[in-house]
Amino acid sequence: QVQLVESGGGLVQAGGSLRLSCAASGVAFSSYGGGWFRQAPGKDREFVASISRSDLSTNYANSVKGRFTISRDNARNTVDLQMNSLKPEDTAVYYCAAGGLFPGANVKLYNYWGQGTQVTVSS
Repeated sequence: QVQLVESGGGLVQAGGSLRLSCAASGVAFSSYGGGWFRQAPGKDREFVASISRSDLSTNYANSVKGRFTISRDNARNTVDLQMNSLKPEDTAVYYCAAGGLFPGANVKLYNYWGQGTQVTVSS
């Protein structure tokens, strides 16, 4: 059974940092591209960042570019999201996903999803 489990969420002040981690079980994350999405209350789920399966190409939403960094650790079977200079508008439930070679922002290309972790940024 494939499972993705996010960790690292929490409450942080504006300007602070958090590091989210997505651990895979039942599947080798190295076989898939990885992505992070987020959903704020009353809003649609939106793309945050993605990383390719093979050449480590990355893609970011304009709203997080320069502040967030996605990476993968195949030895740990994880995809991580380092979030710096956090803003109150970054408050959301963050979801990780796995699928395809470089699925990017297209949710339809992701096969597996985690349950989400809450990130709250206070002003």
